[in-house]
Amino acid sequence: MSQFDSLSRRALQSPESGIVAVVNHGRLKPGLIPLWAGESDEKTPDFISRPAADALLAGETFYTWQRGLPELRQALADYHARLFGRELPLDAFCVTGSGMQAIKIAIEAVTNPGDEVLQLTPAWPNFSAALGMSGGGSVAVPLDHVDGGWSLDPDRLAAAITPKTRAIFFNSPSNPTGWTATREDLVAVLDLARKHGLWIIADEIYTRFFYAGGRAPSFLDIMDDADRIIFVNTFSKNWSMTGWRIGWIVAPPSLIQVLENSVQYQTSGVAQFMQKGALAALEHGEDFVHSQIAKAAAARDLFCDALTGTNRVVTRKPDGAFYAFFRIDGISDTRAAAIDIVDRANVGLAPGTAFDAGGATFLRACFLRRHDHVEEAAGRLAAYISSL
Repeated sequence: MSQFDSLSRRALQSPESGIVAVVNHGRLKPGLIPLWAGESDEKTPDFISRPAADALLAGETFYTWQRGLPELRQALADYHARLFGRELPLDAFCVTGSGMQAIKIAIEAVTNPGDEVLQLTPAWPNFSAALGMSGGGSVAVPLDHVDGGWSLDPDRLAAAITPKTRAIFFNSPSNPTGWTATREDLVAVLDLARKHGLWIIADEIYTRFFYAGGRAPSFLDIMDDADRIIFVNTFSKNWSMTGWRIGWIVAPPSLIQVLENSVQYQTSGVAQFMQKGALAALEHGEDFVHSQIAKAAAARDLFCDALTGTNRVVTRKPDGAFYAFFRIDGISDTRAAAIDIVDRANVGLAPGTAFDAGGATFLRACFLRRHDHVEEAAGRLAAYISSL
């Protein structure tokens, strides 16, 4: 038996990222405009980086609070009070090594091997893959798609519940579709969770990127303290900190010690100097967040108008997040198309095959970039589409 064959089944079955496969194909191509990853093209601003660098140089390099520095958790509590009008105790927060780790910790907290979690699709693939590596199963519940727009059918979600169902993973605003749950959607989902004793893992990472103004509706608007909801979040999107790998969890205070234990046995906490950067983001970053939202809103209009202007693309301007999720007439194999678009149009897109059920015939583009790049990328894609 080879070393490879002796690996665990869970490791062997972990899927290659369909997004990374395209990135690896075109990463070094000169002049390519990369719209494949979910991140801004702006570096982390100095008001965040400098406090982290200063803390590093000052020797803040030792073991620290595993659930997060008290001052950072207090800043998170203050941030949630400002944004959601909800006072949460310090012990409702746990700092994690990325939003992805927050998701993995939440999965392991509420599921056992063999359990199932419902997930609205098309969906960011990392949740279902992480759940599979923990021995669980993701059950796809497709959103309705009509004329480029997406909507939730609560009855379809209810019909997917079985005795194996342990939780609902709920991402709104959605990556990749941009669909954003209404307050009525959230009430319906929370009612289902209460009725069946399910947990909700609420991925509200894109809450700030909501183009109707303000922020997107949240379970924090409607929940009671007794509700079984774990919120997962990250500093990556709002403050251009994707490479920092720092996030947080909001959960019932009675759970935080259990979640901290998971941090202990995975990473033993987030570096103290990085937490100082995160603290600066919360305390001084509102103007930057608003500038990012305005940048995304203008780019959304520019990019989507250019694509729909070809009369060969089916999409709508998304309600939230910062992705265009679109279908090009005549293209069914989007993985092959994404490679071809890299080669012929010099634009990097994520193939819809990476986004679980219902996404296979779509392509995703992140438009949170400088507007001349967005305009150039849209022009290249329009030319590519006209050549088909």
